[in-house]
Amino acid sequence: MKLPNWTREPLVHFTVLGAVLYVALTWGGTPPDPASRVINVGSEEKERIAQSWSLSMGRPPTDAELDQAIDAFVREEVLYREALRLGFDESDLVVRRRLVSKMDLSASLAAETTEPSQEVLREFFKANKELYTDLAAANAEVSFEQAIFSSENNALGALSANSFTGEQTSLPRRVSSTKLRDVEARFGAEFVRGLAELEPGEEWHGPLRSGFGWHIVKLTGRDVPEPDFDALRTSIANDWRTAEIEARKRRAYETLASAYRIDIER
Repeated sequence: MKLPNWTREPLVHFTVLGAVLYVALTWGGTPPDPASRVINVGSEEKERIAQSWSLSMGRPPTDAELDQAIDAFVREEVLYREALRLGFDESDLVVRRRLVSKMDLSASLAAETTEPSQEVLREFFKANKELYTDLAAANAEVSFEQAIFSSENNALGALSANSFTGEQTSLPRRVSSTKLRDVEARFGAEFVRGLAELEPGEEWHGPLRSGFGWHIVKLTGRDVPEPDFDALRTSIANDWRTAEIEARKRRAYETLASAYRIDIER
């Protein structure tokens, strides 16, 4: 069925939408509580609005700007209360998730600014020492011998023939007790990644690739230092704070959930 031309007019659409919204606000949702119809913007609220404006703009608002900010606050408050009355917070997934996030945030806010003591951090470090093994490994020292070849096939051929002379190069034949970051600076990250997979011993491995060519390598030593608390203190404090935030959110939820009876149909 073809609709009349007037039904396509934007003004008609706007009028119909307004009527629907009016009916929803007037008849939908729960009956309004008279107390919920009072929006009081007192001196404290005005001060909070002014401070929020100043933080955003980097200067205090003028009287006109403060009036505009108050008007915006009142508009937001009216729409927020009506949205709650109509149950939008229950049916809108985005709003629901934002409210859940705010509850989590309120539970973890104190941990954001808490400065843990030295004893607390040392206990956390001791209990989670494996977290810092990789950070300590970045300061590992390695010793190895290497022979370089211009192609992967040449390197593979030399390895299978147990010929470890290699081709002429300005690179050192032996590298002794050198930090991995210095090896990486000279040979490249790909070479160091390959080196990290080798175990020290008398066996030659490869080929490993660098910016110079293809290497066969004998790793003769690797010294990985123990994680150092003082050197890692900043990382440890950040990790402790992250763990504490999660723990506080979990404890807050468990406390709130204990007041509910939860029935899940399986």
